[in-house]
Amino acid sequence: MTRVAAIDCGTNSIRLLVADVDPVTGEFTELDRRMRIVRLGQGVDRTGRLAPEALERTFGACREYAAAIEELGAERIRFVATSASRDAENSDTFVRGVRDILGVEPEVVTGDEEAQLSFDGATKELVGGDHLEKPYLVVDIGGGSTEFVVGDDRVRAARSVDIGCVRMTERHLVLDGAVVDPPTPEAIAAIRADVGAALDLAEETVPVSSAATLVGLAGTVTTVAAMALGLEEYDSEAIHHSRVPLAQVREITARLLASTHEERAAIPAMHPGRVDVIASGALVLLAVMERAGAREVVVSEHDILDGIAWSAA
Repeated sequence: MTRVAAIDCGTNSIRLLVADVDPVTGEFTELDRRMRIVRLGQGVDRTGRLAPEALERTFGACREYAAAIEELGAERIRFVATSASRDAENSDTFVRGVRDILGVEPEVVTGDEEAQLSFDGATKELVGGDHLEKPYLVVDIGGGSTEFVVGDDRVRAARSVDIGCVRMTERHLVLDGAVVDPPTPEAIAAIRADVGAALDLAEETVPVSSAATLVGLAGTVTTVAAMALGLEEYDSEAIHHSRVPLAQVREITARLLASTHEERAAIPAMHPGRVDVIASGALVLLAVMERAGAREVVVSEHDILDGIAWSAA
């Protein structure tokens, strides 16, 4: 067994997983898993730069994670950074800060690498467990980008496209510095158009409609699942491997699009950091399901973070 620390730094959140992993036997024992909403990608789509306050929020989370890693005695650390830090002109500031705090070089992975890690994290435990039909379509809806991966025992095709809950919200739902609540029909149509164009790009590489099972990852999908299950608080065990039918995703998306900030914030399982971006994320999920012809989405709490841990071991 190797004790590893995996960190996934995305556009909206930064997450830590410390686990004991045996890549030979497949044994995986989780010791610590936590998440902080830091919104690293704040304004990147508009300015092309990481905002100073976003960097400081992220570095604060890194300091917290460094203390946890030291306490648990992880032998290896892998830090993977995704869409926001790929896009930013001042990504060198981000890299230096992470290196100073954690003593490890952040890897700014390509979209294809990100997709591979997400697929590994989501599917390693599915084999023989839920008797889900292959091939899988794994969809990871992030803050700045969404990854599409089709595979069975290994990845067959992958593509990352620039649609995510934060990017779509900032591009279409922000007016004079504030999120419009509820969004106008014109804004919703603009998001749908962007998502549709991105799906066209994804389908140039990934046969989206060929998959037998759709597996959905990340905060948008798990939050929609929590709403579908009617949870009074966020419950990872209840959400993991739950199945949400297309009709219910459509209903929840319509509800979110018609709601105000206060109404979304009052949803019991809603993380405060997702209140303003969940409607855009749900629109992405719905569009993916419709394009793929999926009758349901299988929700996984295990994603790129688990894939990073496997790779570190």
